Amino acid sequence: MSQTAKLGPSNGQVNGKTNGVASSAPALETNGKDTLETLEAANVTEEIVDPFCDPKKPIKISFHDVTSAAFLIKGGVERTPCPKSTSSESYGMDLYLKKDFLQYTGSFKERGARYALLSLTEEQKRQGVISASLGNHAQALCYHGWKLNIPVTVIMPKAAPIMKVQKCRNYKARVIVEGKDMAEAKALAMRMSQEEKLLYINGYDHPHIMAGQGTIGLEILEQVPDPDAVVVPVGGGGLIAGIATAVKALSPRTKIIGVESEKCASFTRAMENKGPIHTPIKNTLADGLAVPKVGYNAYATAVPLIDRMVVVREEWIAVAILRLVEEEKCVVEGAGGAGLAAILAGQLDDLKGKKVVVLLCGGNIDTTVFGRCLERGLAAVGRLVKFNVEVIDRPGGIHDLCKLLTRMGVSIKDIMHERAWLNDIYTVEVKVICETVDWSHSLQLKNELKKNYAKVKFSDVPLALSQK
Repeated sequence: MSQTAKLGPSNGQVNGKTNGVASSAPALETNGKDTLETLEAANVTEEIVDPFCDPKKPIKISFHDVTSAAFLIKGGVERTPCPKSTSSESYGMDLYLKKDFLQYTGSFKERGARYALLSLTEEQKRQGVISASLGNHAQALCYHGWKLNIPVTVIMPKAAPIMKVQKCRNYKARVIVEGKDMAEAKALAMRMSQEEKLLYINGYDHPHIMAGQGTIGLEILEQVPDPDAVVVPVGGGGLIAGIATAVKALSPRTKIIGVESEKCASFTRAMENKGPIHTPIKNTLADGLAVPKVGYNAYATAVPLIDRMVVVREEWIAVAILRLVEEEKCVVEGAGGAGLAAILAGQLDDLKGKKVVVLLCGGNIDTTVFGRCLERGLAAVGRLVKFNVEVIDRPGGIHDLCKLLTRMGVSIKDIMHERAWLNDIYTVEVKVICETVDWSHSLQLKNELKKNYAKVKFSDVPLALSQK
C-alpha cells in the first residue's frame, strides 16, 4: 500500500492545500498561546478535515507498512516481553501476557509515534508536528520528538492528568492545555496545524500510527508461535487495526478479538452501524479507550480482520487490575486490563484449553485512581465487604464484635458506630468495612454474625459475581 509511504511534499502542502486543508479561513496569528476564544474571534466555523483521516477516502494499511515500521523503529522502542502467565492454569488456557506497558513512556503508543516521526520529510521534521491528546499519545510523541530533535506541539484538554501534562513538558515539547474536552483540543490543534504548517498526527487513525502499532503483532508471533487468539483492547481502533494486519498476514487461523468497556463501546456500535458513528461515552476506568468515534482508517482496516468484539463490564476491569497486581506484579491502567477482564468475566470461555495472548497495552494509571481500582476490585469479587450490626451498648460490646472478626480471620479496614438514630437506647449500631479471603469466606462471616446478633445488614452479592 503506497498511500502511506509519503505524508506530503516538503513544503507541507498536499494537492495544493496546506497540510491537505484549504486555507480560505481567516488567518490566525499564533505563537503557541492561542485559545479557543481566539478561534471564535476568527469566525472559524467549519471543521478542518485531517487529510490523512478522510471519512470519504479511508486508507487501509498493509502488511508491508507494518514491516516497514518494524524496520525503522527497531532500536528506538522496547521489544517488550510476552511471558506465560503465572496463573495460566487457573484460567484454563495457555495464557501469555504481552507487556507493552513496559515502554519508556508506559504505553504502546511509542511505536506509532516514532514511526510517524521517522517518516516525515526533512522539511516536515524542521517544521515540526502537532497533535491533541489526553495523555499516552502526547507523551509518546513528545518523548520521541525530543529524542529525534523534531519540534512537537501537543494540545491537551483541561481534563488531562497533571502528571501527564508535566511529563510532556519534561520532554521539551510545547504543551498547551486548552479545551474542555478532546473535541475542543483537536479543533485548536487542527487550526494551528493549518496556520503554522505543522503536520497533525492523529493518535489512533493516522496510517503511520496504525502501522507502528502493528509491530506488536509481529513480536507476538515471534514470541508465541501459532497462537489460537490475540486479545486486544480497543479505543479508536488503530491498535487492533495494526495488530490484526500483521497477525492475519502471518497466521490467518489466529483469532483477533477486540475488547471494549461498556462505558465506551464505540467500535462495537460502529460495526452495528456499518461505519464510524459518534457514541456517547461515560466516565470509565479504561479512560485510554474512551474515544467517542473510532477512526475511519482504523475501521476500514480492522473490520475485515476482526473475528469478534467483546464488551466488558467495568467491575471486571477493576478485578483485572487487582489480579494483575497480585498475581503478575504488573501495574496497568484500565485499558491495559480490559483484555484480561473479558477472560475473568467468562466471556471468552470458548478459548479454554487454547493458546491465548492478551495485550497489556498501558500502565499510566493515576495513583489515586489505582487505589480506587484496587478497592473496587476487592469489592467486586466479595473480598471487601461492609455490614451494619447492632450490639449492646455496654463496656465490651464492640470488643466482643472485634473478637468475633479476629476469630474469623477477617481484617478490619474501617469501623464506626452511632447511637443517635436508634430506637433502642441500650444498643449501638456498628458499621464495619472489612477484607476477607473470598466471597465464600464473607458468607461464613455473615452466618456467624447472624448467629450472634439479632440485627445484621450485610453486603449484597458482589457486582462481578451477580451478573456473570
